[in-house]
Amino acid sequence: MKPERTQLHWMYQQMLVSRFFEEAIETIYMEGKSPAFNMAKGPIPGEMHLSNGQEPCAVGVCAHLSASDIVTATHRPHHIAIAKGVNLNEMAAEIFGKETGLSGGRGGHMHLFDGRVNFSCSGIIAQGMGPAVGAALSRKLQGKPGVAVAFLGEGAANQGAFHETLNLAAVWQLPVVFVIEDNAWGISVAKRQSTAVDRNDGRAAAYGMPGTFVPGNDPVAIFAAAGEAIDRARRGEGPSLIEIETYRLAGHFMGDAEGYRPKGEKEALQARDPIPAFRTLLLEEGTLTEAEDQRLVQAARERVDAAIRFARDSAYPAPEAALEKVFV
Repeated sequence: MKPERTQLHWMYQQMLVSRFFEEAIETIYMEGKSPAFNMAKGPIPGEMHLSNGQEPCAVGVCAHLSASDIVTATHRPHHIAIAKGVNLNEMAAEIFGKETGLSGGRGGHMHLFDGRVNFSCSGIIAQGMGPAVGAALSRKLQGKPGVAVAFLGEGAANQGAFHETLNLAAVWQLPVVFVIEDNAWGISVAKRQSTAVDRNDGRAAAYGMPGTFVPGNDPVAIFAAAGEAIDRARRGEGPSLIEIETYRLAGHFMGDAEGYRPKGEKEALQARDPIPAFRTLLLEEGTLTEAEDQRLVQAARERVDAAIRFARDSAYPAPEAALEKVFV
C-alpha cells in the first residue's frame, strides 16, 4: 500500500505544522523561566513534552482515519492531535490555559480532548489503551463503523494495562490498532534496560494478533503498515499491533538536561531528522516540486502563527469557572 500524491503532500504538510508548532511552543514555554528555570513561570506553566522527530508516526497512521474514528494518545500528543484534525487554534489556547481552549483551559497539553474528531490523550502511561478498547467495543456492539487507534510509548508495553487491553481486544476481536512509538527512552531509562525483549511487536503473538515492526522512522512504510492493520480492523478481523522505530529529538520534557544520552547520540539523531529526509525523498521522486514545497511550508507557518496569535489574544477563564463542568 503506497500513499497517493495528495496523501504524501498532506502527510508532509502535517509534519511541518507539527514541527513549527512545537518550535513555537518551545520558545514561548521558556518565557519567564530564565535565568533560573522555574516550571511554574511564564505563559505556559507546568510540564511540556515535545514530539519533534516523531511526526512520521502520526501522519502515517492518521492518513487512514476519518473524524469518526477514535484516537487516544500519550503525554506527548501534539503531533498526533494535529494529524487527527484537532482544531489547532483551540489546542494552542488550551495549552496556554485560555477560556477558548478545547476544555476551557482546564486540561493543558497532556489532556487534550476534541470530541468533534474523537481525539483524547492522557498524561498517565498506557492509560489511553483502555478507552480505545472500550470505544472499539462500543462500536462493535452497536454495529457502527469505526476503528480505534491507541498510541503508546515503548515504556507502556511494560504496564499491566498493555497486557490487559491486548487480551480483551483479541478475545472480543475488536476493531482496534495499538501503535507503539518506540523512541528507545522511557524518560531516562533505555529500552534495553527495562524490557526483556528487543522488539514489542513480537508480544502480539501471545494474544493471537498480528505484530508488525516498522524501522527507520519512515512515514511511507508506516503508512503501509497502518493501512493494512486498519483495513483489517474495518473488515472485522480483529486487533493488530504496530511498533514503530522513531526518534525523540528533544528531551523527555522541556528542561531535561538529557545527561542520560550517550555522547553523540542526539547529534546522530538530528542528522536523521525525518522532515528534511521526507522532503528530499518527495523532491527526488518527483512527487513534490520546489514551488509546491514553498507553498506547503508557508501555509504551515501561517497556520501555526495564527494559532499562537489566537491563544495569546484569548482571555483567561474567570477564577470562579474552575468549579464549573467538573462533573460533566
